[in-house]
Amino acid sequence: MVYSDPYMEQCLEGPFSLFRELSDEEKEFLLRDHICSSFRKGDVIFTEGARPAGLYCLAYGKVKVFKEGIGGREQIIRMIRPQGLMGFSAIIAGTRYYASAVAIEESGVCRIDSNQFLKLLQRNSDLSIKLMRMMALELSFSSKRTVSLTQKHIRGRLAESLLVLRDTYGVENDGKTIRAYVSREDLACLSNMTTSNAIRTLSVFATESVIALEGKRISIVDPARLEKISHMG
Repeated sequence: MVYSDPYMEQCLEGPFSLFRELSDEEKEFLLRDHICSSFRKGDVIFTEGARPAGLYCLAYGKVKVFKEGIGGREQIIRMIRPQGLMGFSAIIAGTRYYASAVAIEESGVCRIDSNQFLKLLQRNSDLSIKLMRMMALELSFSSKRTVSLTQKHIRGRLAESLLVLRDTYGVENDGKTIRAYVSREDLACLSNMTTSNAIRTLSVFATESVIALEGKRISIVDPARLEKISHMG
């Protein structure tokens, strides 16, 4: 089918899209009521506590999903990659958004009408099962991360976060450099530590030749050792 909006084409046809195997008729059903927008680094996509405005899909770019804790401190829950969905838990549960989403680089996002999405789930059992599987995997990931962030030491937490970034966004052609320029503050929020501890631990990893640092670029030089540090905690 022909798309007039390249953002929506990425959301429906991209390699990681939940909707990729829908029929043309079902894709056109989702296209009936949608909005696609561009966001700059730091722009808010939706906020914790707001009523769901729709199902969000990341067409390109990178987004962090986080909760705000005591004193306004952020805890990053998920890092979203292209074709990743946001806000679906609130739509399914009929609640407000449980977290906020902010672009960490220039991003394109499409918002699909909640009712259209729910109607399609009712009609398409395969899509419903895929969504349940995705939610189950995310719940499993969140449970493991909760244990890691509360029981691992600083080195183990930071090592795990670097591996999460690598597995989420991949690496550059050199096979080492993580394809995500994440600020030290965000890396700290992802690892449940202070920014100063994150900076210090990154420097130690670099001194030990586990990683290499060049500005915001982080290269994993010794992935086996980084995985061992993560596993040992």
